[in-house]
Order: sequence, then C-alpha cells, then structure tokens
Amino acid sequence: MLELDELVMDFSGFRAVNGCSFRVEEGSITGLIGPNGAGKTTLFNLIAGALQPTSGTIRFLGQDVTALASHQLFHKGLVRTFQIPHEFHKLTALENLMMVPPSQPGERLFSNWLAWRRVTSVERDIETRAYETLEFLELTHVAHERAGNLSGGQKKLLELGRTMMTDARLVLLDEPAAGVNRTLLRKLETKIAILNKERGYTFILIEHDMEMIEKLCAPVICMAEGRVLVEGDFQTVRSNPQVLEAYLGETTGATA
Repeated sequence: MLELDELVMDFSGFRAVNGCSFRVEEGSITGLIGPNGAGKTTLFNLIAGALQPTSGTIRFLGQDVTALASHQLFHKGLVRTFQIPHEFHKLTALENLMMVPPSQPGERLFSNWLAWRRVTSVERDIETRAYETLEFLELTHVAHERAGNLSGGQKKLLELGRTMMTDARLVLLDEPAAGVNRTLLRKLETKIAILNKERGYTFILIEHDMEMIEKLCAPVICMAEGRVLVEGDFQTVRSNPQVLEAYLGETTGATA
C-alpha cells in the first residue's frame, strides 16, 4: 500500500531523515518506534505531504505521491492525526465530525439559496453518520459539548473519529497514547483494532507506549538517527541489541 524509498530530509545542514525505506502492507498496523529525535514525526510529515523530501520517493497505492500536498493525499485516502489533537475547540464534538467530509454542497453560497433541499438532505446524512461515529467511539454523551472542553483521551478518540468521516485507506497515528489515561487508552486500542480488523483500515502508529505497540502492531519498525534500524515482530525488535542500545545508550545494557 505504501512504499518509502531512500527518503532524505535536510534542515539547514541537519539530516532528520537519512535514507529511510520500508513498506506498509494493506490491512496491517505498522508500529514505528524509536528514541526522541529519531525522525519519526518528520517522516510522518513527509508521508502526509506536510513536507517535501530532499530526495527519495513515496508511493501510495502504486502511485508516486512524493510531490503531493496534504489536501491532495486526503482525497486519496491518506489521513493523519497529531500528538497534540487539532480539534476546533469552539465547535461541538458533533460539529467537529460533521465538517470533515469534503465537497459538501452547503459550502457553496448559491447552493444554500438554489438547492437548499439537497443541502439539507446531505447535511442530515452527514449528521447521522457523525452520530454513528460518536456511538462507535462511546462519545455520544459529549456530542454537544465544545471539543475544547473534552479530556485529552476524549480528544484523541475524536481525532480518530474524524478519520472515520473520510474515505480513509491509510491512517497515520502520531502518539495516540500521549496524555491519555489508562482507561481511555484501552478503549482507544480496542477501537483501532476494530477499525483494522472489521473495517479494513491500515494504520501506521508512532508510539512510546510499548504495551500498546505489542498489542496492536505487526510489524514493528525501529528508527534511530533518521533511518530504519530494524524491522520485525515485536519480540524480535524488542530483544535486538541495536534497538536496546538506541534506547539505553549502552551496548552492555543491550546484551543484558
């Protein structure tokens, strides 16, 4: 589904991504781990079209999308969430979901005057879909609450819900566990697993919570210094001396 070939990203002499290559299979949940500064978020920004690589190629669904911007990738089904949720804090949780689907007729001024029945019908369908999404996420009790008032975990669930309001094929999740209490984290894990197994979503997941990585991800890719250090199942990656050295900073600790 996704192919990265020798991606490089330089910032004024600093190489944040250094010849990174890997593949993501359709229907998988790929875990992306590594110490802080390994280049994981920069890599996400490249895949999502927020940055253009210095060199290298990104292919999505067999097409070269290296030069495409985020909004173009969105329409192809590649979407992302953020470590710090980007909700519209003055809108309700329901409204945050309703504004996601693209090309709504109500976005055009004259449609509201000349085709108001169609505008109303489409908006009603979108509202129904948004409520169903909130029901799936167990957030119906905050449907009319301003998104800015939600807890950190609820905001992460709402971000996941926004991806469900699109025709997403590949979802990039950037540290979904960050700032989430353990109860909501377990709920978030369950929802991701259901979306993957029952609804066909493919995920790439950046995360420092190894329990979450172990439960959800296969394969797991460890990055260090902007490149892929090792790739494999969780147990293989966790026990790799290079991975432990990257995290602990000492080979003796890795051997142990």
